Amino acid sequence: MERINRWRSHGGWQEVWRHDSAETGTPMEFSIFLPDGEGPMPVVWYLSGLTCNWSNVTEKGEFRAACAKHGLIFVAPDTSPRGEAVPDDPEGAYDFGLGAGFYVDSTRAPWATNYRMRSYVETELPTLLRQHFPMDMDRQAIMGHSMGGHGALTIGLRNAARFRSVSAFAPICAPTECPWGQKALGQYLGPDQETWAEYDACRLIEGGARVAALKVDQGAADGFLDNQLMPGKLDAACKAAGQPLELGLHEGYDHSYYFISSFMGAHLDWHAAHLTA
Repeated sequence: MERINRWRSHGGWQEVWRHDSAETGTPMEFSIFLPDGEGPMPVVWYLSGLTCNWSNVTEKGEFRAACAKHGLIFVAPDTSPRGEAVPDDPEGAYDFGLGAGFYVDSTRAPWATNYRMRSYVETELPTLLRQHFPMDMDRQAIMGHSMGGHGALTIGLRNAARFRSVSAFAPICAPTECPWGQKALGQYLGPDQETWAEYDACRLIEGGARVAALKVDQGAADGFLDNQLMPGKLDAACKAAGQPLELGLHEGYDHSYYFISSFMGAHLDWHAAHLTA
């Protein structure tokens, strides 16, 4: 591992690291905020959305004050593998390929070699980081935005024993039913939609997956609300299954980090309550 940057902030250290990933076959970068203290400390994983990397939330997410207050480590991985040898969307579209890994393990050429973000986030990165940082791996939470909200929901639901709380901002709630998800899952996994179910939060809940605490906030002025994000489908799936869900719809807010930063502190307060109980 190589530390490539470091800043003092809110009585802690904001750092950026690079390491070679066995899962993606590429160098990968992540940011990590480390509050002062000896630890071990609870950890919050944050997954970013389409076109993003670790820098978006690190520079615009306004999470450090709340993390310092509660003593939370905050980790933001990249959204996909990077590099000249990594295949990209042949037409250069923003919603597939570089920056759009969708937190899946691809099974189709040419994507399968590098696009293994599920295993990277679920297994490789936590295993690596626990060796280097004072993390309490018995107290973990996961959250994300948009495509990363989809990642947080599905990873949380598949690994419910690991995460005490799961939250998302404007997540892609039913990717098997929206254009972004259908494009990505179809190309990464192939046409058999039965293989898509483990990457769809609604279908996971319908299949019996549950988490201890689930929170979603959505901007009512989000241009992707109805055709891509579909929080109503998640609400319906949770109600039918008896899965508790705190769902907030906020007038005037869109899909941007102006929205995320407005509610980041409330999400981290909520996670802290579950992580320190």
